[in-house]
Amino acid sequence: MILVKTQRGSLLAPLQSVSGIVGKRHTLPILSNALLEKKGNTLTFLATDIEIQITTSAEVAGGEGDGAVTVGARKLQDILRSLPDGAEITLSLEDKRLQVKAGKSRFNLQTLPAEDFPRMTIADAEPRRIETTQKQFRHLLAQTQFAMATQDVRYYLNGLLLLVDGNELRAVATDGHRLAFASMALGEGVELARQELILPRKTVLELNRLLADSDDPIRIDMMSNQIRFQFGNVVLVSKLIDGKFPDYERVVPASTRNVVTLNRTALLQSMVRAAILTNEKFRGVRLILTPGSLKIVAANAEQEEAQEELEIDYSGEAIDVGFNVSYLLDVLNHASSESIEWGFNDANSSALLTQPGNERFKYVVMPMRI
Repeated sequence: MILVKTQRGSLLAPLQSVSGIVGKRHTLPILSNALLEKKGNTLTFLATDIEIQITTSAEVAGGEGDGAVTVGARKLQDILRSLPDGAEITLSLEDKRLQVKAGKSRFNLQTLPAEDFPRMTIADAEPRRIETTQKQFRHLLAQTQFAMATQDVRYYLNGLLLLVDGNELRAVATDGHRLAFASMALGEGVELARQELILPRKTVLELNRLLADSDDPIRIDMMSNQIRFQFGNVVLVSKLIDGKFPDYERVVPASTRNVVTLNRTALLQSMVRAAILTNEKFRGVRLILTPGSLKIVAANAEQEEAQEELEIDYSGEAIDVGFNVSYLLDVLNHASSESIEWGFNDANSSALLTQPGNERFKYVVMPMRI
């Protein structure tokens, strides 16, 4: 039975949207598959890893009626990607196999029954909904996601806190050594009761991959143990991390005695050069701040040393403090402003990095002994 007859792009783009969460090796083989379901001229693509589910659809012409099948997502994607742009693709179901035809190319793929595909159960409760643009929400995630923990035993740190309060949406991420905070307004007339949700790390990374840098809308439905994102033709449903996120407001310094404004690009380039000679494991650099000067010093176990010096407009207290250079590079790479403000109290206290004139972004980093 011919299921679909359409252009390559009509299949490849939606398949790429859902296949990002598909793992190569699963205890359940069917989780390596994507569900393809045709009803009329609509072909729906669905993939899940039990924690996250992504659905999208495409309008396709041709075919001999409706049908559904699951097939290896990565294999089908690789086949479609390798075929010429603009090629006409025919997908046919024959004897529990999906045949992919394009010109004189033929591929026969194993399938598993569509009825065995595990779909996530969507919560029945009425969700709380917010709407914004894809560009704004993607920017909010980009300013914070780099501070998420990776495989920390404190499982709630392996994700990102989304907090709705009044007409403000906040995002916070921390790995215990540094913390990134960003917020955005939800528009006039929006007034929501405070609610905290922890998105899994994989969900955040997938959203960053799928969201467009455009003013197209995104609708976010928040439930007690799930969250749903709808944008374009994509619907992403994710479980939430069940845990209590640290009180980030206690981590952010209420005030700092000294503040120095630095050119972000110059500082970034100096840090990149100094990082070449840091210890590979600890990645430590010393920042030696004196009136008119900032020195960046790095050394490693081979007795090699790098020193960078920046002329700055500063006349406050001197400080000699160590930081993990990776943590500093992360914030410098993700900030969009020309300048960065570094606020500090002493060499044993957390530093506060902000962007001048922007109260909606804060980055806190703990010092380290070098």
